[in-house]
Amino acid sequence: MKKLKLSLKFMIAVFVVACSEDNYTANEVPEDPFAELNLPETYFNYTNISLPSFYIESEFPVEYPFPPVIEYDNTPTDNPITNAGATLGRVLFYDKKLSANGTVSCASCHQAQHGFSDPNILSEGFEGGHTRRHSMGIVNARFYANGKFFWDERAETLEEQVLMPFQNEVEMGLTLQELIDITSEQTYYPPLFEQAFGDETINSDRISKALAQFIRSLVSVTSKYDQARSEVTSPLENFPGFTAQENAGKLIFYTPRQLTNGNTGYCIGCHQTEAFIGPVFPITPSTFRTFATTNGIDAVSITDLGVTEATGNSGDIGKFKVPSLKNIAITAPYMHDGRFATLEEVIDHYSSSIQNHQNLRPPLVNSSGQVGQFNFSQEEKDALIAFLNTLTDYQMLTDEKFSNPFE
Repeated sequence: MKKLKLSLKFMIAVFVVACSEDNYTANEVPEDPFAELNLPETYFNYTNISLPSFYIESEFPVEYPFPPVIEYDNTPTDNPITNAGATLGRVLFYDKKLSANGTVSCASCHQAQHGFSDPNILSEGFEGGHTRRHSMGIVNARFYANGKFFWDERAETLEEQVLMPFQNEVEMGLTLQELIDITSEQTYYPPLFEQAFGDETINSDRISKALAQFIRSLVSVTSKYDQARSEVTSPLENFPGFTAQENAGKLIFYTPRQLTNGNTGYCIGCHQTEAFIGPVFPITPSTFRTFATTNGIDAVSITDLGVTEATGNSGDIGKFKVPSLKNIAITAPYMHDGRFATLEEVIDHYSSSIQNHQNLRPPLVNSSGQVGQFNFSQEEKDALIAFLNTLTDYQMLTDEKFSNPFE
């Protein structure tokens, strides 16, 4: 693997010749600005991600009322993914210099080997302080339909979200101007910005756009589920590549069942489509919005009010964003506060421990206010876990284009 793109090599050669003619002797050739980076000679493909047919068209029966995955795409028209932009975003994502003391990066809290999440309940900031909430996985963030981010959805867009950790006093401890200044001081950034945006100007808008491009490129389509799914025409069929237990778990996940309160519910109701993303409701026949939800992990919200902290709406108390279930088996601990250490604990909660929170929605609560439990048998719990394990995308998580370019 060579370290420089051909286009960047050309720019460096021009720079070296110009400097040598004006200010340098033959023995004072400028250093390679990309010496710290392991970048490919030609761009990795971030732009033309090959989506499977079941992302393009929903292949569920009509009684499953959600649109195709592609319609959940939150990419704005003014920031499409480009290979140069996502490459810049990858460098920004892994660069520890972009913190107050050079010790943490975005990747410190979103680790590829843990599904771009953090194995710790709370993440450690630049001076050892801890974040308020658990770091959620960010794979398939591109398909969170309303485009809002953080557990409480306080960021209106991904472009807005990516700048907030830099400015957080616990996480990275910078002002936006300090972020711009530190970025500008690194020799590798001016040519990367020029390739991504047409000139070497470095500002917070371009930093946010490049990071958002890289994060939106983190799309999972090569898990065991995806590979087995390609062999059949419907997600409800048995997958030839699955064990009997995995197929049984898939059926439990997709099939409506009667809860203990008489309502009918299913797992896919809150983890929709074959990208396993948050639930949506229609705005127009062609427009959908994801919504945060309360899942009854508490009867009363006290220390963390969730989405209402951003909206001020009492109807949002205790609601939190629903991230994709892709890679869920390796993103423990679970929930916004990391209270569940294992998938077994998560499934036990839905089986028998859902609490009657004030904003609990049907089918988890019925018209009489009675909470419904899924009441899984142990065999069903084991099958669900086997199925959820098939959503881990090892191929994607170990892909060099998503790896640390400083290593």
